[in-house]
Amino acid sequence: MRRAPTRGLLIVISGPSGVGKDTLIKRLLELDRNLRYSVSCTTRPARPGEVDGVDYAFVSRERFQQLIDEGAFLEHATYNGNLYGTLTERVERERDAGHDVVLKIEVQGAEQVRAKVPDGVFTFVVPPSVDELVRRQVKRNTETSKDMTARGLIATREMEYASRYDHVVVNDELQRTVAEVLAIIRSARERDIQDK
Repeated sequence: MRRAPTRGLLIVISGPSGVGKDTLIKRLLELDRNLRYSVSCTTRPARPGEVDGVDYAFVSRERFQQLIDEGAFLEHATYNGNLYGTLTERVERERDAGHDVVLKIEVQGAEQVRAKVPDGVFTFVVPPSVDELVRRQVKRNTETSKDMTARGLIATREMEYASRYDHVVVNDELQRTVAEVLAIIRSARERDIQDK
């Protein structure tokens, strides 16, 4: 008889806009075949190069509200005037199949997830400095100056939440940062196996 797969971990990665979460997660997924990325829903418009269903599931405010009313979200939050949320069903399906699921969510959503999944692995990514964060945001060239100002204020508030996370990782050099986060994930897997 085939043994059922061990239920996967829930890995939450947060950090201010522009800190490099997308690049970090992309590399983690390339290096660890058991990781799955949970594509969030959002009401914000797609940026150039973003693909619906790959980067985000882009939905209308009406559809997003309908999903809230149905209780479909593991977490949802407003960020810079747009709505973001993680669909519970997608996460649970992957975890039940034995895959570890990576969520890229902001601090409001992470607080909701912590209340529902206290054994999740919560990692906060910080820049080497605020000046470096601003430089990365400008280099992305994806937001208006008004959006940049708003995101800067949000980033300052978000950094205050870092101490609530299990791990704080400085994204100063991608290869080193990826190795550190992979070590955190592998350590959590070992603990999970020992607890079962």
